[in-house]
Amino acid sequence: MLKLIERLGPIDESTASDTLTLPFELRIRGRLKAESDSGQALGLFLDRGPVLRSGEGLKAESGEVIRVCAAIEPVVTARIAPGLSLARLAYHLGNRHVQLALGEDARGGWVRFPPDHVLEELAVLLGAELEHHNATFDPEPGAYNQVGGHGHHHAHDHVHDHEH
Repeated sequence: MLKLIERLGPIDESTASDTLTLPFELRIRGRLKAESDSGQALGLFLDRGPVLRSGEGLKAESGEVIRVCAAIEPVVTARIAPGLSLARLAYHLGNRHVQLALGEDARGGWVRFPPDHVLEELAVLLGAELEHHNATFDPEPGAYNQVGGHGHHHAHDHVHDHEH
């Protein structure tokens, strides 16, 4: 089994010896037994936290590099008018602390999430049109975990000795 131990960030396809295609629910795990797209046994031994991004490279103990690919899976794409309506939709869905993918195409902006009847009802209530289909789900990494970054943390060591 090839032991993958290091995240490399985004890599070019030509630098990888193989690929590993995973759905979102498995790309959030730091420990995992899997099989590469060519059938090679893999073990992930990575730090917990950051989601494995599509296009990210993973380095094995032996030096080999495997490229992660997002799998095609069931998703819901919510479309709504651009501007305040789209911002409001993203705000209210994000306020539910779920992972969201954001994007735009020729038809306008959209918010994508895994199927969930509560989120779908909320999106419709806010005026969105829903499309249930299969696509990759690669949600926003968050402001402190941008692709290629290594996170960002602030210490909060301060004293609150004033009156409230």
